[in-house]
Amino acid sequence: MASVLSKKQKKKQKNTTLSHLKTLGLELLSSRAHINNLPTLLSFVSSSSPPQYALESLLSLQAFFTPVLSDLPPSSTSTSTSTSTSTKPSASAADDPDFIYRTWLRAKFDDFVKTLLDISVSPQSDETLKEVVLDTLMEFVKLGNGGRLNSAIYHKLIHSIIHSTTPVNFVLDLLVSKYFKYIDVRYFTYISVEKISRTLEERGVPGTDRNKENHTKESTEHLLHKIHQVLSCVEGSVDKTDNEMWSASEGENENLSGEQKEVGKKRKSKKHNSKVLSASSIAKRMKLKFSKAWISFLRLPLPLDVYKDVLVSLHQAVIPHLSNPVILCDFLTKSYDIGGVISVMALSSLFILMTQHGLEYPNFYEKLYALLTPSIFMAKHRSKFFQLLDSCLKSPLLPAYLAAAFAKKLSRLSISVPPSGAFLFFPCTLSKINFLTSVQEDDEAAKDETGADKSREDDARTATDISVRKLGIDHFNDEERDPKKSRAMRSSVWEIDTLRHHYCPPVSRFVLSLENDLTVRAKTTEISIQDFSSGSYSTIFGEEIRRRVKQVPLAFYKATPTSLFAESEFAGWTFKYEDKKNKYGGAEANETTEEPKKGDHNTAKRQRI
Repeated sequence: MASVLSKKQKKKQKNTTLSHLKTLGLELLSSRAHINNLPTLLSFVSSSSPPQYALESLLSLQAFFTPVLSDLPPSSTSTSTSTSTSTKPSASAADDPDFIYRTWLRAKFDDFVKTLLDISVSPQSDETLKEVVLDTLMEFVKLGNGGRLNSAIYHKLIHSIIHSTTPVNFVLDLLVSKYFKYIDVRYFTYISVEKISRTLEERGVPGTDRNKENHTKESTEHLLHKIHQVLSCVEGSVDKTDNEMWSASEGENENLSGEQKEVGKKRKSKKHNSKVLSASSIAKRMKLKFSKAWISFLRLPLPLDVYKDVLVSLHQAVIPHLSNPVILCDFLTKSYDIGGVISVMALSSLFILMTQHGLEYPNFYEKLYALLTPSIFMAKHRSKFFQLLDSCLKSPLLPAYLAAAFAKKLSRLSISVPPSGAFLFFPCTLSKINFLTSVQEDDEAAKDETGADKSREDDARTATDISVRKLGIDHFNDEERDPKKSRAMRSSVWEIDTLRHHYCPPVSRFVLSLENDLTVRAKTTEISIQDFSSGSYSTIFGEEIRRRVKQVPLAFYKATPTSLFAESEFAGWTFKYEDKKNKYGGAEANETTEEPKKGDHNTAKRQRI
């Protein structure tokens, strides 16, 4: 039967012209006797209809439903779920022709709204038609609840956007440019997002409970992407707006007809008998709704790309607007414990909670120390990470063993990471390595970071352990992940001398330019880490090509060299050829001899041919 009706409707659509549609619309608006024109006009409102036909029918239906919207009974879905007896019609009301007529209009209006929602997210719909459809829906949202914003229709709009299987960037851009600037629209957006997120959590998305509804992983990730997209769009419009309301706005009634003004008066009279949210009351509750929406979203198993995007913007776009930012401590500490790039991204938000909101995290520096790996110097967010690292190490309450551990870890990494990473060693540790710039040989240097005196074990050491006390032995354990056990305080930053002979000339020049006495704190000046945190090979190359060089090294010799290497570069070695006669009087080619010097049995001179 449905297929037969659809075929009949298609035939009618082919035989109907645009002028005929205009006539049907005018007749519908002129008299109730032409109410049968409503289903005909409604059949043309679809994404498969020509845009001109759909637009003409839409405008006629909007003009028809707008003045009668406040007189329509509740929708069938709301009455079926309601348990109160006041919402149920009485027997006399059920037989009333006027009530039956209004109930029929309500059903047609619900069908009209559903069709508009389908058009707004359909990829086949024209963009101009989508814009008109969105304006029509938002007009119904504004007028459909007796002076208050119709949250039911708006929730359906947000639900259709999030559950759409196709991109809805155009619709979201329209919401941002036209409607997210109103405080009540943003308020009910957060409420809708919270409801949708809680529904996903209760149904059990993949990764939370496999025994519940069978949603594929791809579809769930698609929903989470859409939720994050909606939240991001709302965040981008918060700072640009004031507390202007979209619903119940005055001044727009001047352009309404007489019948619509009467409807507006009825709405105003209803405001005194119902709780109407004002801009001030919404502003007080905004942080609470914002917090609930984000927390319900963060409880879901986020995809990796969404997880990273959330961590990147969390400290700037979310934390300042939360009612109590400490509620993010569980999410951030779990993210910080993951390690790698996720920990680096979570560091910014965690640092804000610790410094501004009193969050205590006992193992913070141990986790931060574990993040110091060669890969961090090439990470995308290394600039922000090293700035936060510098801020964390500037605390005057930082224990000496932690300062020494971080200084030694960074100094050891500086000789193996790219040249841009070697520059970061001095800004991060210049003021924290005063006692590490010279080797300590007294008894106090034998104390480890825990303060336990190890001098009692000196008598029990064997002869093989004597080399530990010799110069040139570094007690620092680079592979130890716990800074307390790294023995950094028994070491020295000998890596500075290595950096003076770095293969990259800018690094060696930078180290030589630090003429301050590093052992005297008063003579040591702070270096801004922002100048070096975002360095790379390209920045170093750019500085070098802009640098004016007075002397250029050339392969020019005033005298013809007699050897490949100068003897001063290899003490104890000679590279001159000397003949050596064999027992037959000839020279033995490729023969190497060693002749010890007089009075010195430890050094030797070797002839190389």
